[in-house]
Amino acid sequence: MERQGEEIHVSTAEASAGETPHIVRYVLFFGLILAILAMSAIWITGALSSPVETGGIADSQRAAAQMEE
Repeated sequence: MERQGEEIHVSTAEASAGETPHIVRYVLFFGLILAILAMSAIWITGALSSPVETGGIADSQRAAAQMEE
């Protein structure tokens, strides 16, 4: 630690207590993978449980038929 007037300068090793294990990278990477897997599982289960004819032209034709009645 070095003092220059009112300022105190600390080296990187002193500020981080001398350790840089890079564990944060692994935690962030693992969290990202879990988020991607969770979102994919939600999307896939939603797609598998929905009716076959949804969206697109099938819904447009159904809406047009209801308007004519």
